Order: sequence, then structure tokens, then C-alpha cells
Amino acid sequence: MAALPVYRWRLAPDGYATRRQLRAQGLRPGGQGVAATLERPRRRRGPLVAYLYRVDLAKPVRPMTPGRWAALAKANAARRICPACRADAGYVIPASLGMCVPCAFPDPADSLRSA
Repeated sequence: MAALPVYRWRLAPDGYATRRQLRAQGLRPGGQGVAATLERPRRRRGPLVAYLYRVDLAKPVRPMTPGRWAALAKANAARRICPACRADAGYVIPASLGMCVPCAFPDPADSLRSA
């Protein structure tokens, strides 16, 4: 098995791109394997590695269908619903809290007013 070519940071030849670069061009890897790696050296740790794909073998990004748009909208809406109070928070619930901010940090003054 042949080893992948390794290029230094900013020295990759034309015709190779990372996933993000392919996406910016409206392309996707399309099932092809990693063609090369790009390494950025660091002082105290191992190098940062980016995987490169061949642009000529890349395929166009699949268009979003109405069903996929609806599923994405439903998933994003579910991320806004607080599991504690079942209300739409108006923002994506932080995973670190697991609930909306008012439920995670209740105001002690509110409990005194209701008593």
C-alpha cells in the first residue's frame, strides 16, 4: 500500500482541496478517498493535519429537496424547545445547560413574590 503524499502548509499543488474548500466551490468529495495530507508544524505538539481531495474527481453538491428542507427546519425548531418548560426559547438551547436560561438559573425574587 502506497503512502499518501504529504505537503507542508500552503505548499499543496493545484488540483487538491480540503472539504471546506470543495464546499465553497459547490463540490463534495463524492466517495473518493483522501488523496494527500497537508501538515502544519507546531512547536510543542504534533503537526495539524488536513486531508486533501482531488478537485477533478469531486462531484457537485446534491441540491436540497423540499423534504430535506422541512426535516432541517423541524430539527432546528426542536433545538429551541426547552425540555423543562416546553416553551420556545427563541434561541438554540445550550447543550451545557440542557434547558433555557430562565429554567437553569431561576430568579429567587420570583419565588418570593409568588409566596
